[in-house]
Amino acid sequence: MSATQTGLVAGLVLGLAATNGFGAFVVTLAVGVIGVVVGRVLDGRLDLGDLLGRGRDR
Repeated sequence: MSATQTGLVAGLVLGLAATNGFGAFVVTLAVGVIGVVVGRVLDGRLDLGDLLGRGRDR
């Protein structure tokens, strides 16, 4: 699935959540962000050490 397709699906899900109220929209958005971070870590595109302030060279 390409980034464009993933963005389209995410937009549709957020749109559906927005129709159920603002609280559902915020929860869906937060879970989506967590999913993206976990996916990037598993793909090796994101290093948690960089996010937490610890570099690999230490």
